[in-house]
Amino acid sequence: MPRDTASQRSKPRARPARAARRSRPRARRGGFWRFVGRLALIVIAVLVIVPPVSVVVYRFIPPPITILMITRLIQGHGMDYQWRSLGDMSPALPRAAVASEDARFCSHHGFDFSAMEKAMKNNERRPGRIRGGSTISQQTAKNVFLWPGRDYVRKGIEAWYTVLIEAIWGKPRIMEMYLNVVEFGPGIYGAEAASQHFFHEPASKLSAAQSARLIAVLPKPLSWAVDDPGRYVVRRTGHIDKAMGTIREDGLADCVGR
Repeated sequence: MPRDTASQRSKPRARPARAARRSRPRARRGGFWRFVGRLALIVIAVLVIVPPVSVVVYRFIPPPITILMITRLIQGHGMDYQWRSLGDMSPALPRAAVASEDARFCSHHGFDFSAMEKAMKNNERRPGRIRGGSTISQQTAKNVFLWPGRDYVRKGIEAWYTVLIEAIWGKPRIMEMYLNVVEFGPGIYGAEAASQHFFHEPASKLSAAQSARLIAVLPKPLSWAVDDPGRYVVRRTGHIDKAMGTIREDGLADCVGR
């Protein structure tokens, strides 16, 4: 019986099952990379859009709470946070902050590279005693917007926020924000809360010595106490108090209008 060769030639051949199976992983891999690409776009959009918007908002209103405040609440330290404008604080406070934390605050644009270099050299020589080189602007960016820690991701985001607050806020607002959100003791945030807690008077009435005492504990507010200072804090307070005279005479805190 003759074969129907024409019908056999016209009949489409079925794709082998093995080839079909091989094509599926490619589709999955393509979907995975599309997902990664979309996720990267979302992350970039968040980093590009959210920081400028939040910085603009906080240019005009105080932050209601920070990540550090939430962390301390979870740890059981409570929260005493009282906002005051820079004009309602003693002029000695910003001078003490500049004297202790950032002598070039008025002249740099957010970063003091010479201080960073000195800190790096010090940390290489004495790895057990880490010294920071952050400016008041960098500390403010961290305290207001970010979480505690020294990881590179956080430092990178901190740098971006530092650029933004320098450009959008300016020095007086940065100092005002710094003195309002910095931690002076367990659960005590800002100069007003600290002044009321430790000296039982408003921040506007603080003397130079009291301002120096408050600022002296900032590197370790959970270990060093304003109301029960050890020898090191007492010595540190004296150094800050003495340096404040130079800060005033040389106009190194004039950029904050105090």
